Amino acid sequence: MALKDGGRTLQTARRGEKLLGPLALLPGVWKNEGGLEGRGWNMIALPFETRPGSPIDYRLLLNQYNETLVFDLVDKGVPNRGLTAAGIQADQSLMALDYEQVTDQIATADFPHSNVLGPTSPPGNTIHHEPGLWLNMLDQVTDGFDIARLGSVPHGDAVLALGRSAPVTAGPPVIPDVSGLPLKVRQDLESPYLAPYKHFHDNPFEGVFDPVHPAELLKRANEGVDILRTTTLAVDTEAETGGIHNIPFIVKQANASSMRSTFWIQELAETDSQGKPKLRLQYLQIVMLDFDPRTSGLPGRIVWPHVSINTMHKVESAPDDKVELFASTTEPFANLP
Repeated sequence: MALKDGGRTLQTARRGEKLLGPLALLPGVWKNEGGLEGRGWNMIALPFETRPGSPIDYRLLLNQYNETLVFDLVDKGVPNRGLTAAGIQADQSLMALDYEQVTDQIATADFPHSNVLGPTSPPGNTIHHEPGLWLNMLDQVTDGFDIARLGSVPHGDAVLALGRSAPVTAGPPVIPDVSGLPLKVRQDLESPYLAPYKHFHDNPFEGVFDPVHPAELLKRANEGVDILRTTTLAVDTEAETGGIHNIPFIVKQANASSMRSTFWIQELAETDSQGKPKLRLQYLQIVMLDFDPRTSGLPGRIVWPHVSINTMHKVESAPDDKVELFASTTEPFANLP
């Protein structure tokens, strides 16, 4: 760590440094290009005033989108100062990556129909912007939580999610089965309360997206793709000291209470112009929103999964990409099966 006049000098990280650890493949630009256009899908339930006598007071909104996700190398030696119980200096060092996520809408639909989609429906409209950071904790790790994601969105939400890095695995990722149905209500699509979900289950959005089983398109995207290795980055706001903070209106109306996200970075058998594996990125993110009293009359609110998925290619690498890439601080990709 370079020190100057009692302070420190930010040291820009180089792509591929061992200090990047499980984040080594992220730096660069990821997009829905090269046959992966329109692979971004979003589903969210929102408070909505329906006609008098209706059994529901929400609408289910779906979006199809293209995305640009950019990761920049920030600093390879962020110091957190600390002491042991015995008074011995015990500082922590972090590797930091900056990220910016922008999603541009392709298509949208809701049920019940809100009649307010016009201004947001044209193709190309940006519907989400999120700046943030990914951290790799190099030492002084607590309970194995060595990676973190920090993000913020213009709605008025700030997120800290923590995770434990996992070894790189051979082959494709295992995409979990995920239900998009709200929690703390009867899980029955024939229930009038779940009519919006049944509508899109029977009539998939854009002919393919079923909000009842939102992760199925991630599985389908991997069919016939020769994936050599997968790096998994999973973080959760309910781990350790993680959490979400929201502005008062959101807390009152539709509180974002938790977030889980998993990134699967995939090295393909197909190679680029330099003979290196081409890279894909898939993610599954679930933000839980709390609104509407439980239909059973029990205390508490219904919990609504707000699910986003995507499958993208890396289209541009960060500078210094001639440096050998490492999956961990000790083991190069070349030694993996």
